[in-house]
Amino acid sequence: MEKKNQSIHLTLAVLATGVMSFAGVLIETAMNVTFPTLIKQFALTTSEVQWVTTIYLLMISIIVPLSTFLYRNVSIRKLFLFANVMFLLGVIVDTIAPMFSVLLLGRLLQGVATGVALPLMFQIILEFAPLSRRGAMMGLGTLTTSIAPAIGPTYGGILTAHLSWHYIYLFLIPVLLVALGLGLYAIPETKVVKGGRLDLLSVVGLVLLFSGSLLFLSLLGEALGLVALAVGIGGFYLFYRRSMTQAQPLIRLSILKNKTFRLFLLSFLVYQFLLLGVSFVLPNFIQIVKGQDAFVAGLAMLPGATVGAILSPVSGKILDQVGPKKPITIGLLLAALGWLTLTLTLGKQPLLGLVACHVFYMIGLGLSYSNMMTTGMNSLEQKLQGDGNALFNTLQQFSGAVATSLVAVVINLVQVNSGKSYAAATTLGSQFALGILFILLLLSLLGCYRYFRKS
Repeated sequence: MEKKNQSIHLTLAVLATGVMSFAGVLIETAMNVTFPTLIKQFALTTSEVQWVTTIYLLMISIIVPLSTFLYRNVSIRKLFLFANVMFLLGVIVDTIAPMFSVLLLGRLLQGVATGVALPLMFQIILEFAPLSRRGAMMGLGTLTTSIAPAIGPTYGGILTAHLSWHYIYLFLIPVLLVALGLGLYAIPETKVVKGGRLDLLSVVGLVLLFSGSLLFLSLLGEALGLVALAVGIGGFYLFYRRSMTQAQPLIRLSILKNKTFRLFLLSFLVYQFLLLGVSFVLPNFIQIVKGQDAFVAGLAMLPGATVGAILSPVSGKILDQVGPKKPITIGLLLAALGWLTLTLTLGKQPLLGLVACHVFYMIGLGLSYSNMMTTGMNSLEQKLQGDGNALFNTLQQFSGAVATSLVAVVINLVQVNSGKSYAAATTLGSQFALGILFILLLLSLLGCYRYFRKS
């Protein structure tokens, strides 16, 4: 009977943290379809509105590397309560946000909460799940975050088109309250043996690196952009030096000397670039150029996102059976073909054609995306797995923020300087942005091809 109760408590604890992670990813993708509406409502440019996503991902990027230190010094129950309260505050702020700056404040609070909740969900599984159930629990945890990108754009589109974007946040309040109740019931208050010291200089380096880099992209072409770039480079140098000289650094960057880990980390990040890039480009293109509302724009993203979510666990089983070479190589080839077709025909085909290209690309991504992380992590020694996991999760969020900033800036530059109509400039700018990302995808394909040919 006691084992049964423990099993129920574990499932509910994973579900409670999973609901928060789900809400975080849902809002991230739901807000992408609201950008044309926000641009009109707050008189913004394309490069300004992207901060709705960028500031959120920036905060996650800064918080996730602190997770190892937090687990050593704060109980899981207290971390859960902190994350849930911060998320609720952020959602309430954005529900009533009367101006853009207030909206960004809410997004910042939500980013802090998600940065704690995402790794916390898997920490609970690793700490409390027996080996016989760990796979099932990991599957449950992953499922909560893989479903969210599939329904996020449609959820955001429906509410924006028929009510208001504020309702995206309002409807999450009862969901988060349910998660709070589940967590209070199921997550135990465990004793913490405090250990280690937080290296504040490393944290400062991270903040300077991430914020400076994103500001540089936002200020591209302006003198202040060079100052922001210098700040980002200085932050990287500080974080790198602390990583190499401290006995217990936030993340051991020495793992990047492992060529296999480095290759698949970079390839994984290229995919993250493409995922967030297309999530910005397509919904905006469909609304601005195709003249559709936010609901249709969100609905257009649903088939591809669903295919990617379904194929992700399937591709892991394929890797277990035949190794990483076939699923990763075939996936990259399919993704490249779908992306190239989308880029070249963006302004020339009907809406269903865009959806078909996106689905084709997502088939390739579904076959190879998670397998890149698995292959990279498998190349590390057991004692370095935590550092590898932290690096993957941190850079995953940061690269998403960079991708959103990059495509927004490229599209905005073309809109302002091309001399074409707004719709024509948006088409051209979108093609430029997709073309830049396609070059990164080709480099990833080439790197993986050379690796598997030698192995």
